[in-house]
Amino acid sequence: MTLDPGAAAEATAAEGTPERRKQIRKAALASTVGTTIEWYDFFLYNTAAALVFPAVFFPASSNYVGTLESFATYAVGFAARPIGAFIFGHSGDRIGRKATLIITLLMMGLATTLVGVLPGTDTIGLWAPSLLILLRVLQGLAVGGEWGGSVLLSMEWGDQKRRGFMGSLPQLGVAFGLILGTGFLYLLSAGLSDSQFTSWGWRIPFLFSLVMVAIGLYIRLKILETPMFAKRLQEKSISKLPSVDALKHHWKPIVLSALARLS
Repeated sequence: MTLDPGAAAEATAAEGTPERRKQIRKAALASTVGTTIEWYDFFLYNTAAALVFPAVFFPASSNYVGTLESFATYAVGFAARPIGAFIFGHSGDRIGRKATLIITLLMMGLATTLVGVLPGTDTIGLWAPSLLILLRVLQGLAVGGEWGGSVLLSMEWGDQKRRGFMGSLPQLGVAFGLILGTGFLYLLSAGLSDSQFTSWGWRIPFLFSLVMVAIGLYIRLKILETPMFAKRLQEKSISKLPSVDALKHHWKPIVLSALARLS
């Protein structure tokens, strides 16, 4: 499956026209807003893992052990990120940046919303932490594909002399997502009693993810595919196994960037 030729032609036709400027602004907005939503969901889980998940999903454990178990589910999301980057990096180079970013946005939003309605261990037993881990894996896969795809969308639409600047815009979403997710939970924890917050209050920000995803989806549906990818499609120069080719031919930059990030 690849990008529809008609959509590719529409993207390349925007080159050198006033429409291109509009698309650059839309791409920058879509990348930043989409990344904000994804990291809002991702960081929301992190904060809840410290505040309420030990009591809701690991009630039989001591306070200390329950917190460790909760943080273990938290770590799963980070382990899934490089896998998501590999999977969605492949699809982004096969079906296009736009379609892939819509998929990651929906995946993250639905996973986060399901966490918000997931019954606790007292209700469904061991199914509760098991399903929590599954949903956290889905979050990790989605955010792994989201970040690289958002950077590409913004950078490929923008002025190539300002690639670094355009590529930096989605990174703002990480900070915005952290502020929104942590701030929302803080306001609820301050405004509700401890029992109210633990029983149902913490679920509200997770359910609100549906609203944010609807906003992000609306914005992303308005943008065109990037001209760079559209040209590769028209030239029939799209790799059949892009992620494998990237690892095969560019393993040194990948390893160096991973080590730089690790530091």
